[in-house]
Amino acid sequence: MNHTTVAEFILLGLTSDHHLEILLFVVLLIVFLLILLGNFTVITITLIDRQLQTPMYFFLRSFSLLEVCFTSTFMPRTLYGLLMSRKAISLHGCLMQLLLFFYLGSSIYFHLALMSLDRYVAIYHPLHYATIMNSRRCVQLVLCCWVVGFFILIPPTVMIVLLPFCGPNLINHFYCDMAPLLQLSCTDTHLIELLVFFAAIIIVLGTLSVSVVSYGCIIATIMRIPSSSSQKKAFSTCSAHLIVVVIFYSASIIRYVRPSQRGGRDFDKNISFLYSVVTQLFNPYIYALRNKQVREALRGKVFSKWSKAIVKTKA
Repeated sequence: MNHTTVAEFILLGLTSDHHLEILLFVVLLIVFLLILLGNFTVITITLIDRQLQTPMYFFLRSFSLLEVCFTSTFMPRTLYGLLMSRKAISLHGCLMQLLLFFYLGSSIYFHLALMSLDRYVAIYHPLHYATIMNSRRCVQLVLCCWVVGFFILIPPTVMIVLLPFCGPNLINHFYCDMAPLLQLSCTDTHLIELLVFFAAIIIVLGTLSVSVVSYGCIIATIMRIPSSSSQKKAFSTCSAHLIVVVIFYSASIIRYVRPSQRGGRDFDKNISFLYSVVTQLFNPYIYALRNKQVREALRGKVFSKWSKAIVKTKA
């Protein structure tokens, strides 16, 4: 760091058109608020409704909390940059954003694998499900999701923090991503790229294999259901989950599972937008708010509040 001459970076953002930036600000602000609303709704309803005190909703609550933290690492800064003419971020702020983004992002992969594994256990071992997924084990599994990714990412992230940056300082992205940042380093980064590549294989492809096997077994079970209407209902729920998983993992594989992590191209920026914003918007609505139990719980709580308010008004 003694050789570092760059004190801040300039994030070029999603576009250089000022009029388009205003439109993007409005759209992304609405998207961010919807992400927060959806996830906080899931967290709240699964905490206060006793019927939702099950392992499945415990994992969904943890996943929603993770999504709020993940999106908050870059979205407020992105919205701020769309309003300001000078889109600067300090070196330390950029590195902190990078570390939080990749740590929380890796935890999302483990959570997705965990939720698919939970559904596999519920379908294949329904009589022993409560015993296998007891409260203590659920907490342990969630803690593993939060911790394992951290230890996998320690070697490359420490090396990135120690990198010297001698200029230029323009990052062709809307947040501090690894590829454009490595591009700006004035030293050899091949070892870091190799470590990131192996970490991506473990995190992305490892969790993907768990999800594929779990959903494959679930689909095989659905196919054996004698009722066609029950099959269609099960497939409608499963297909929505699979669409999100396919988009999220496809974009992640294209973006990170490659030997060279150097980049800074518009293509990388668009792919990053797909898995960091688009999938985060749909996750709470597909995984939880489309669920019949969650909708009934929401209607029950809202109706109860309205009834109490009416009674108080009349009194």
